[in-house]
Amino acid sequence: MRLLSGIRLLAWEIWLPVLIVVIWYFGSASSKSPYFPPLSKIWKAFVHNWFGEGFTKDVVPSLTNLGLGLAVALAIGIGVGLLLALFPLAADIADPFLQFFRAIPALALLPALFIVFGTGSTGNVAAIAFGAVWPILLNTLDGIRSIDPSVRLVARSYRIRTPLLVSRVLLPGAMPQITVGIRTSLAIGVVIMVGSEMYVSTAGIGHFVIVAQQTFAIADMWSGIILLGIIGYLLNVVYGVIERWLLGWQPRTQGALAAKGK
Repeated sequence: MRLLSGIRLLAWEIWLPVLIVVIWYFGSASSKSPYFPPLSKIWKAFVHNWFGEGFTKDVVPSLTNLGLGLAVALAIGIGVGLLLALFPLAADIADPFLQFFRAIPALALLPALFIVFGTGSTGNVAAIAFGAVWPILLNTLDGIRSIDPSVRLVARSYRIRTPLLVSRVLLPGAMPQITVGIRTSLAIGVVIMVGSEMYVSTAGIGHFVIVAQQTFAIADMWSGIILLGIIGYLLNVVYGVIERWLLGWQPRTQGALAAKGK
C-alpha cells in the first residue's frame, strides 16, 4: 500500500511537467526562431554540455560553492540567532542592524564582497552566505522567542544546564520555524550563486549561461537554464526529505489522523 501511495503521489506531482515538456517538444519542432530553438536541439545541447566535461567544469564548482555558502549561513544563522535569543537585551540592540543588513540585496553587495574576498570561489561562497544567513538567523531568533515561557521556567526549576536546555528544548522547539528559514535560504542561495557567477566568475553554471547568451549560443543558454531549474527542483526534493526527518518528532495533526482513520 505504501509503494502504491508513493507511485500515485509521484504521478500526481510530475504529470504537469511531463505534459508541458511534450507540448513544448512538438510545438517547437518547426520553430525557426533563433531565440526559441526546437526542444530537440536544446536537448542535444543539454546532453553535450552536462553529460561530459561540462559537469566537472561548471556544475561541480557551482554546487560546491552553494553547499559551502549554505553551510556557513547555517552555522552563523543558528549560532547567532541562538545567542541573541538567550540574551534579549543584546537582541533588542542588534535588531536595527539586523533589519538594515537584511534589507540590502546580496546581489547589490557583490562588488564590495568581491573586493574584500576576491573574485574566486571564496567571494562566491561569501556572497551566498551573506544572502542566505538572514532568513535562518531571524527565524531561529523568532522561533526560540515563540516558545512558551513556562517551558523555560520548568527547565529552570529542574536546574537543567544551558547546553541541555539548548539541545533538548530550545532548538527542537524552534525547529519548525528554523526549517522554514532554511528553505527560504536555499532558494536565495541558488539565485546568488547564479548571479555571482555571471558577474566575475570564470566557471560555473551562471558563467556558462551568460557566455552562451553573449556568443548567441542560444541552445546552450537554454540548456543551462533548464539545468538550473532541475537543480532547484532536486534540491527542494532532497530538503523535503531532510525536513521530514528533522521534524519527525512532531505529532501528526488531527486532520491527518482523521484521514488515516477513514
